[in-house]
Amino acid sequence: MIHQDGILSLPVTSKAAGAKLHMQKWLPDDPPKAIILLVHGYAEHAGRYRYFAKYCVSKGYAVFAVDHWGHGKSDGTPGYVPDFSVFHDGVDELLAAATEEFSELPIILVGHSMGGLIGATYLLSNQSKFAACVLSGPAIKAAEEPSAFLKGISGFLSRFFPKLGVLELDPNGVSRDPQVVVDYLADPLVYNGKMGARLAAEMLANMSTIQEHAGQITLPMLMLHGGQDSLAAVEGSRFLDGHISSSEKKLIIYPELFHEIFNEPEKENVLADMTDWLDKQLMAKGA
Repeated sequence: MIHQDGILSLPVTSKAAGAKLHMQKWLPDDPPKAIILLVHGYAEHAGRYRYFAKYCVSKGYAVFAVDHWGHGKSDGTPGYVPDFSVFHDGVDELLAAATEEFSELPIILVGHSMGGLIGATYLLSNQSKFAACVLSGPAIKAAEEPSAFLKGISGFLSRFFPKLGVLELDPNGVSRDPQVVVDYLADPLVYNGKMGARLAAEMLANMSTIQEHAGQITLPMLMLHGGQDSLAAVEGSRFLDGHISSSEKKLIIYPELFHEIFNEPEKENVLADMTDWLDKQLMAKGA
């Protein structure tokens, strides 16, 4: 189905969860030079990235995005996940859809927040499929490091009370732009309830996984983070910058920006930093 803004919606099936996942794509008028796979954050959906996508399209990139299991227009239970792997399955399907249409183009993975954690852990087994990766405010480390007791009780709750709400995010930490916060709260596809115990435990486990195995990543990587991010610790991006094995890597911290750097008043500068860096990576590869 083609929407008025030109977005193509593609329903696909997630292998693990047997769920219908809502996918979208934005294409430039001329043949694209590369494909961006967009992996959004917790509680939101890909439709919030129209400005991001249209900017990238204006620079010659095609953008493919998916609503994760339990998010947006996809099937699943908001705030809950049966296993973190269903998010990876969604990236699998997104990658398959993009390569089926553009089999010869370089593919770039862009992940924001929880999407950055999904993307980073996905790279541990799939980095050869990508030309580069960009992580925006990735959830590599928690804003407040949980105690050993909290980690222990998290595992207990995940097993016996997986849908019990245990964590609520402050929407005021999303952006310094009040209208972005208003729109976020009013968006019927944004989940404003508490994160369930299973998802919280799965995120903590995958944070530990990427911290333990970050050195396996050799892909060119750009890490972007707001210095005033209260939802995903900037130390996570600093950790990746210091521990991945990529010979081509760059960390940019924007001192005054909040969590959603693509939705801050300075978003044009952030997006320009991203596409300029990506253009250099493509030129280096002769793409």
